[in-house]
Amino acid sequence: MTAQMYLPAFLVKQRFAMTANRYELVELRPDGSEGRSMGIAQQKRMALREQVTFFADEARTQPVFSFKARQRLDLGAGYDVTDGAGAPLGYFKKDFGASLLRTTFHVEGAGVRGSGQERNQTTAIVRRFIELPFMSIHFDFTNAEGGPLMHVDRELKLRDRYVVRVPDDRLDFRVAAAMAVGLDALMQR
Repeated sequence: MTAQMYLPAFLVKQRFAMTANRYELVELRPDGSEGRSMGIAQQKRMALREQVTFFADEARTQPVFSFKARQRLDLGAGYDVTDGAGAPLGYFKKDFGASLLRTTFHVEGAGVRGSGQERNQTTAIVRRFIELPFMSIHFDFTNAEGGPLMHVDRELKLRDRYVVRVPDDRLDFRVAAAMAVGLDALMQR
């Protein structure tokens, strides 16, 4: 295992691209202002096997971390999160059965595990039938002990933008970021 990276709050910004989902991770300072860039990724749309690699720069020369599906075309596939050298950091998985009414994920990293689901049951059900660009999407994750692990809140903006807060300092930033981007990518936003 590699050394843990903790970041209490960050943004996931989706950028416009015609043939791919592009994401930028930005540190969120305590005063709410944006800090340093933590990674940039591009995901091919309609890929047979989901894989997203985050790089330190726009030129995509230095991988920082990635997540990749364990299987092809599986609704309940798990995703391994690795560092830039390929060492394991954690794992996340959509709980297909529980997600029929309210999207649910399980996540784990070194020394911590938890699960999360959409905060609002009504919104979750409505979203099954109609997806509106202004519809809020919020996820709350709790750790195995029942305490708060991570919160993901979509802001109402032209492009998807998520505020991610991680109150549990045991959760590696790279695992939290992979899970947050996975929410967007796997919900086909």
